[in-house]
Amino acid sequence: MATATNLDIHIDYDRKDLSDTQLLQLYKAMLKPRLIEEKMLILLRQGKISKWFSGIGQEAISVGVTSAMLDEEYILPMHRNLGVFTTREIPLYRLFAQWQGKASGFTKGRDRSFHFGTQEYNIVGMISHLGPQLGVADGIALAHKLRKEEAVTAVFTGEGGTSEGDFHEALNVASVWQLPVLFCIENNGYGLSTPTTEQYNCKNLADRALGYGMESHILDGNNILETYTTIQKLTADIRKNPRPVLIEFKTFRMRGHEEASGTKYVPKDLMDLWAKKDPILNYKNYLIGEGILTDALHNEMEIGIKDEINDHLSIAYNEEAIIPNMDIELSDVYASYDYNEILPNDTKEEIRLIDAISDSLRQAMEHDDSIVIMGQDIAEYGGVFKITDGFIDQFGKDRVRNTPICESAIVEAAMGLAINGKKAVMEMQFADFATSGFNPIVNYLAKSHYRWAQAADVVVRMPCGAGVGAGPYHSQTNEAWFTHTPGLKVVYPAFPYDAKGLLATAIVDPNPVLFFEHKALYRSIRQEVPTDYYTLPLGKAAILSEGTDITIITYGAGVHWSLSLIEEHSDIAIDLIDLRTLQPLDVDAIFNSVKKTGKVLLLTEDSGFGSIMSDISAMITEECFEYLDAPIRRVTSLDTPIPFAGQLEELYLSKKRLSLILKELIAY
Repeated sequence: MATATNLDIHIDYDRKDLSDTQLLQLYKAMLKPRLIEEKMLILLRQGKISKWFSGIGQEAISVGVTSAMLDEEYILPMHRNLGVFTTREIPLYRLFAQWQGKASGFTKGRDRSFHFGTQEYNIVGMISHLGPQLGVADGIALAHKLRKEEAVTAVFTGEGGTSEGDFHEALNVASVWQLPVLFCIENNGYGLSTPTTEQYNCKNLADRALGYGMESHILDGNNILETYTTIQKLTADIRKNPRPVLIEFKTFRMRGHEEASGTKYVPKDLMDLWAKKDPILNYKNYLIGEGILTDALHNEMEIGIKDEINDHLSIAYNEEAIIPNMDIELSDVYASYDYNEILPNDTKEEIRLIDAISDSLRQAMEHDDSIVIMGQDIAEYGGVFKITDGFIDQFGKDRVRNTPICESAIVEAAMGLAINGKKAVMEMQFADFATSGFNPIVNYLAKSHYRWAQAADVVVRMPCGAGVGAGPYHSQTNEAWFTHTPGLKVVYPAFPYDAKGLLATAIVDPNPVLFFEHKALYRSIRQEVPTDYYTLPLGKAAILSEGTDITIITYGAGVHWSLSLIEEHSDIAIDLIDLRTLQPLDVDAIFNSVKKTGKVLLLTEDSGFGSIMSDISAMITEECFEYLDAPIRRVTSLDTPIPFAGQLEELYLSKKRLSLILKELIAY
């Protein structure tokens, strides 16, 4: 952070070969967001907008970067980058409607500020967690590179955001893959009230690029001409020679983190000095001194912009408030998808579960060359379970991509691929490792369609489950973490036939799908499976056994435990439901069976408290209570981490208690 004693307030303008018209265009482009902000601050005090994050004093960065880029190139801004939106000439009434929670905004009142994207203007807005957009930029740029398009992706963050792990993961991935990404750090002095001296301990944030083998530059973020001409030159070169570049813009935040926080924590002399370095006032004086701008021309620009602001505010004010509609809200959580049934062929082959998954993935890639698969060790090595063995020979390294060990950035890159027209399938090496990518899964993938109608066309494969002596970090069946999150689909097959057809559907479904694959079933379960490509519908359970005494509802390994149980208790007529997909859930199959049998055993390998079976139990109680002849029983694993030693793992697993509870229910 520049201090009052070392701050150089002089701005040295070099017009290079820019025409007078270009110089004036840049001035007007900066003046517009400034005047909008001044109006918004008035409206905030009047209670006509709820919150405001000011970018006053930083306009040269947003305007300079956006002006230097092509309209068809993606920009991922933050909440102080109003100049990105105005320079891309988004109609102001739509921005005003967004900030007022009106329908003609970009999120139908579901999110505020700049938390939105728009494919029409190639802008992808932030989420409050800041870091994920950096990896998303990697994915967008990767899609351009795979299509051999000469395009740059620009992504913004603040100096505070560079402390997040996502920043470092994204830079590393971009460097390893040589992606055409412009990483723009707006170093504006404070993260809310925390000064830069408490954010990092290097002289310049640009120095961090060295550790990633990346080019970097430090620019005066208040100098519009330095910003514009440098970025213009860099982007032209990056289009021809794809690579990531890190830019640190030295600037200052002249108002609070948001207006309510104020700036009392900033020394007054520092604030006064930075005020003298105002990017618009200084540039105005430069243009006047060069005889390019006159007071009359400035006044004409200002009047025109203010008239535009007032006209568009009237449009936004006159729009009716959103009328809540439950059906619309629920239907917008997921992107619409019309299931296309592709029937299996008659030729079958007995294969294992692991082979069925591999076949499905390979045939999907043959059907659709937009599919990119990513994961640790999936290329030459073929993945730790060998599911992608041989794929690199058939599809090449562009589409079968080894990744660094950075789950968060790869989930984000998958989202970026989806935004830019690709389909991403990521292998989470073990489902347990999803914790390292949890934020972008539950906060980015899950919420994108509901927030701004952007489908997260991503599948995350999740090898999971106990029974193989792998201990606490390679054995979890953690599906309940995700069934709780609206916007995600969760699939959990138990048989090769189901796995092949459901994975094919998951890949063509435009929504984010977590596809759970039980490791203990990979090589132990075999089945006759059609050799060609086919699909199965999500949200449709399988009835594996029919009876009138009791209903067993389960999925995954529990299905096979239940089938063994049925053989052991041939005197009991059991309705066995294999859910196959946990979100969407086949509630009709559940309720119909319960109404028939009157007794329910809910079996899961997961620990009991908070499992999906807790919710299914509640649903049955609410909808089928009068049909029940006994209490609903959940058979779950112990509420402990998963142990390593075989005898402890056996004690842990719900399988051990299944037969006893079945007998208790029958005898009730």
